[in-house]
Amino acid sequence: MDGERSQDELIARLEMLETRLEGFIQQGLTERVARLEDALTLVTDVERYQPLQRLLKTGKLQEADEETVRVILQEAGTPNREDLTPDEILRFPCSVLRVIDRLWITYTGGRFGFSVQLQLYRAVGGTLETAIAQDAAMLNRLGERVGWRQNDQWKTVNQARHDLEDPVGCYPVVWWDSPYGAKMVNYFLSRLFTCGL
Repeated sequence: MDGERSQDELIARLEMLETRLEGFIQQGLTERVARLEDALTLVTDVERYQPLQRLLKTGKLQEADEETVRVILQEAGTPNREDLTPDEILRFPCSVLRVIDRLWITYTGGRFGFSVQLQLYRAVGGTLETAIAQDAAMLNRLGERVGWRQNDQWKTVNQARHDLEDPVGCYPVVWWDSPYGAKMVNYFLSRLFTCGL
């Protein structure tokens, strides 16, 4: 009887060790997969996204914010934000938005990125329909939620601190400072919805 109990205990301990070993292996695989995903993010166009990745990786959020705008304008084929219309944003490539978003999400621990902004827009009641309708009240709620508004006033881009401790979802923000104002923001939100971010 003691031999059977010892054998059962031994089997149980071996199974426990096997489970722990599988966990260690899985953890190592998960880390390797994360590193590969990190590298593959850039494979589509290394030259285009590498500067943004480098800036985010080193915590230079203000420069990364400005680089985000540069990447968007480069893809749109225009050097100036003033030349990029809301209608063009409705046709902007989802793949570019996804890569930019993935970089922001990855290097800020999920605090910042377009998908975070869209998630917060949804959390305050925003929908594709409210974005299309250009619902100003919904934009105000988003602005308050991410710290873009204070005392019923919109902050300027120059007031952004670009710090990891800033409110979740507030970056990238330079992009939102468009001569088309709220119309551009709503069209951009609509594009994020249609891209499935």
